[in-house]
Amino acid sequence: MVMVVIGADHGGFSHKEAVVKHLRSLGYEVVDVGTKSADSVDYPDFAKLVCEKVQADPDNSVGILICGTGIGMSMAANKFKGIRAALCHDEYTTRMAREHNNANVLCMGGRVLSEETAVKLAELFLKTPFSGEERHNRRIGKVDSFLQC
Repeated sequence: MVMVVIGADHGGFSHKEAVVKHLRSLGYEVVDVGTKSADSVDYPDFAKLVCEKVQADPDNSVGILICGTGIGMSMAANKFKGIRAALCHDEYTTRMAREHNNANVLCMGGRVLSEETAVKLAELFLKTPFSGEERHNRRIGKVDSFLQC
């Protein structure tokens, strides 16, 4: 089973706590890098912690990042080589992020999704495999080549 590395800022703290509890109840190994309260913090710090852990073991780990909207976390996460972070709001975007884009970091907004939806999307993200189709691999390869620009 894949290791899940999860982080949030103050805007995603309560959702992170709910997601961690649910994923652990399903037997997932969850590494919670914080934040540990609803006190104001800077989202890039937690994006960095999660992405570095996913980079260290890309074949056996994925990340989940939650801030107020998910936008800041997704922007920060996508600065890291090998990270394909997807901002998802519903089941369709979550499935497509995995099936077509082979996303390895799920980003969500604590102020735009209910805790129940965040928990549901986190589980769906983990259970949805990448299709592996050639057309998707080709497109991901093109995106990865942008790192040299």
